[in-house]
Amino acid sequence: MVKESIEEGQLSSPLIVADKPCENGCSGDGHEEMGGSSATSVLVLSTLIAVCGSYVFGTAVGYSSPAESGIMDELGLSLAEYSLFGSILTIGAMLGAIVSGRIADLIGRRGAMGFSEVFCIMGWLAVVFSKDAWWLDFGRLSIGCGMGLLSYVVPVYIAEITPKNLRGGFTTVHQLMICCGSSITFLLGTLVNWRILALIGTIPCLIQIVGLPFIPESPRWLARSGRWQDCEDALQRLRGEGAIISQEAAEIKDYSETLQRLSEATILDLFQWTYARSLIVGVGLMVLQQFGGVNAIVFYASAIFVSAGFSGRVGSIAMVAVQIPMTTLGTILMDKSGRRPLLLASAAGTCLGCFFVGISFLLQGLQGWKELGPIFALLGVLIYDGAFSLGMGGIPWVIMSEIFPINMKGSAGSLVTLVSWLGSWIISYAFNFLMKWSSAGTFFIFSSICGITVLFVAKLVPETKGRTLEEIQASMNPLSAKDIHSIS
Repeated sequence: MVKESIEEGQLSSPLIVADKPCENGCSGDGHEEMGGSSATSVLVLSTLIAVCGSYVFGTAVGYSSPAESGIMDELGLSLAEYSLFGSILTIGAMLGAIVSGRIADLIGRRGAMGFSEVFCIMGWLAVVFSKDAWWLDFGRLSIGCGMGLLSYVVPVYIAEITPKNLRGGFTTVHQLMICCGSSITFLLGTLVNWRILALIGTIPCLIQIVGLPFIPESPRWLARSGRWQDCEDALQRLRGEGAIISQEAAEIKDYSETLQRLSEATILDLFQWTYARSLIVGVGLMVLQQFGGVNAIVFYASAIFVSAGFSGRVGSIAMVAVQIPMTTLGTILMDKSGRRPLLLASAAGTCLGCFFVGISFLLQGLQGWKELGPIFALLGVLIYDGAFSLGMGGIPWVIMSEIFPINMKGSAGSLVTLVSWLGSWIISYAFNFLMKWSSAGTFFIFSSICGITVLFVAKLVPETKGRTLEEIQASMNPLSAKDIHSIS
């Protein structure tokens, strides 16, 4: 049956056991719809353990702002030295991203998460006991390496363990926990010393390391590794003891066996025409996400408010108050409205938000309109923050985890994650220079890029709601003639 589908030009997603009796003696007609499962306790526990890594991600992002004055005063750092400490996190994340896919493929999704937490714990402890800038930078770089790994493997693991009707909502918990980690760290930083704050950062790392042995490995990774019995056992644990998994397990096995007959994938294989659409969508979403100005607005929100004549402290607290509820709303709506509608609404909102911030800077030079500048600045940043949290923050990572076939996921994931962190670094580095050139112009550029994002999503991004990973990947990545010949 697989070969018949291949000869038609692509891997379809046939219900390959629908006409066969299942292992429990029931007929195919009595099967539950494949992937249409409910959330079991094992699935929820596995997701919670995985997103501890997302929380670590958030704590690292949120640490530098509240710790700035304490570190600079106690260790006598200059502004340039502290800027290096803050930015080196992104350099470490790029290094982690380069190897993230390969490590996740070699030692499994659980192994990669545990491996990343070793770097994070080592980094946090280096910050806790640092006596000079060198140890601070080493610790921050180490945390960044762990973040680069986690930013890839967490959403991929969650996507691979969840049924299709729950995958979107569960995967966006990754972004929700990043927001929670960042916001809680920001608030704790106003109450405790920077060393204690760094020590608190090790807690979610330890929780994940302790919890990993109690959750199953990704069934799709196990199938890719040829461990069929382990794949079925893991799938049964995730779907519940009474669930009928024969249909879902058979499709995973069938798809994995077909891909294993293909030649070993390398990073260069990604640039074949076969994977063109997946690559354009995956990389394009990450580029547009970063160049839409998110890190400029998040990292420099206080400075933006002050430049526009508004209280930076009040504005930052308002951002935190908007971010978590909107991310939660996006998580709830993900598997109800679908990915595309949320992305379109989110990109349109970020476009409007940046436009309002640009207007606020224009009004500063207009006599009689100056008093409206701070209002537009606050309104624009909050609209941007809320809209970004609704979709553009988390959905690109969800789609990245869905659109690449299992044999390409390691190389593709490394590339997409690297592009994301590289874009983050470019915008973070260039933002102050852009603001010196033209504050209003900078945000009008960001607004234009967000507008381009709306068109990109409308024209190229597929709707993946309610489809199995195999169905999504088969529709986006039809097998080339060379591949067909190699397995026929």
